This record gives sequence, C-alpha cells and structure tokens, in this order.
Amino acid sequence: MTAHGASREATAAARERLDALTDSTSVDVAQLADELAAVTALLDREVSLRRVLTDPAQDGEAKAELAGRLFGSQIGGPAADLVTGTVRSRWSQSRDLVDAFEELADIADLTAAQRAGVLDDVEDELFRFGRIVSSNPALRAALTDRTADKAAKSELVHSLLGGRATVTTERLVTRLVTTPRGRSLEAGLESLSKLAAERRDRMVAVVTTAVPLSDTQKQRLGAALATLYGRQMHLNIDVDPEVLGGMRVQVGDEVINGSIADRLEDARRRMAS
Repeated sequence: MTAHGASREATAAARERLDALTDSTSVDVAQLADELAAVTALLDREVSLRRVLTDPAQDGEAKAELAGRLFGSQIGGPAADLVTGTVRSRWSQSRDLVDAFEELADIADLTAAQRAGVLDDVEDELFRFGRIVSSNPALRAALTDRTADKAAKSELVHSLLGGRATVTTERLVTRLVTTPRGRSLEAGLESLSKLAAERRDRMVAVVTTAVPLSDTQKQRLGAALATLYGRQMHLNIDVDPEVLGGMRVQVGDEVINGSIADRLEDARRRMAS
C-alpha cells in the first residue's frame, strides 16, 4: 500500500514520534504494538470515523481532541500520545491513516525484537515462512480463507510457529493472517521483511542458489551487494537446484542473474573502478 503526498509526510512524522517513544526503555513496546493494532482494526471497520479524523476541513487540534476522547481510556499513555499526534497531521486519503497505524504496530513489534537481540531471527523466520507457504497451496488456502474464523487461523499459525520461531514472528504473522486488510499473504510478508531490514538500515536481497553458500561466500556476496547499492544488505538465501549452478539475486524490483563467481568478480571490478 502506497501513501502519497501529505500522507507520506504524515507517516514519516508518525514513525519519528514512535522512535522517540521507543527510545525509552520504560515503554512496553509489545503492549504499544497491541494497542496500535487495536486502533488499526477499529479505524479499518469504522469508515465514517476515519474520514472525520482525516477531514482536511477540520482543525488538527480538534481531531486530536476527538481521538483523545475516543481512545484515551482504552489505550495506554504512550499509544494515546502517538494516536493524537498522528491524527493532527494532514492525510491524502482516510485509508492512509489506517495503513500508518498498521505500520506503526508492526514497527513496535520489530523494535521489541531488536531490543531482545532477535531481529535477525525474525527476518529469517519471515522469509522461511513465506517459502513454506508458497510451496504448500493447501496451507496457503487455509491461511487466506476469508470465511475462516480468526481464532482458527491464529491457532493454525501457532501450530506452525509456536516454539519454532520468535514470539515477534508469531505475533506479526498472526496479525497479518487474521487482518490482511486486502493484502495478499505474500505482499504482507514482503512488507514485514522490509520493515525488519529498515530497523538496521539494511536492504533485503533474496538470493536463490543451486547449492548452499559457504559462510565466506555469504560474506563476500553481502559485502559486494552493499557496495553496489550503498547500504548494508540482509541476505535471504533459498536453495533451488533448478538454478543450475548459478544464482539469482533480487533486490527490490531489480533482478540480477549470473553465476556466483561471475557476479562477485563483476562487483570487484566495479569496486576497483
């Protein structure tokens, strides 16, 4: 989901407010994530309410006051401050406000993982879960069935990830599966992976190889891609024998094909030039 114009600026400002809040270790970021997710769910259901809160004809302070009355007794102080500050901003479309709160909830959960030192694990688990789902049509159908009960979907996710993945990964996947908000499962997982990478100011490269890479090859490839793109790179590595001894690298919308040796040599040449 892409925000435009005023909504982009408003979302960026909301993320800055969230970062300022979560810089304090006294803030329970998991609770904050749950409360922001609850706000997201309410605004997603109540179209008229989100239109009022994003009405450009209404004064920002008036909208903040309304949000404070509606949510102040239902959520904690940090979440209430974030919500009221966010609705003060101008939004291009009412739906963009809901998208922003959903993103803030995800970032809060990822911040909890970062605090716990398991953010790398979350990135890897999201990638692996996506691969498992894509290779199992029956599982994907069960997770995306619009007629299925949310509790049943949550239980299915727990049976797949409970005890096998971090708490953060299970929370993020459960929220995505039970409240997809029009997104495909694949798009939602990709969005979460990007947010996780951004927590360390890294890009994500999906690397498909015919055989597993050695640690040395991973390090060299990561360093080469970081040099090419000017940012640290998180590698999600998938093994597919059909690559025929080569590899495929996808960074965002860009796809790089070629053998490992050829690509590394090309990267070294670019670095030397």
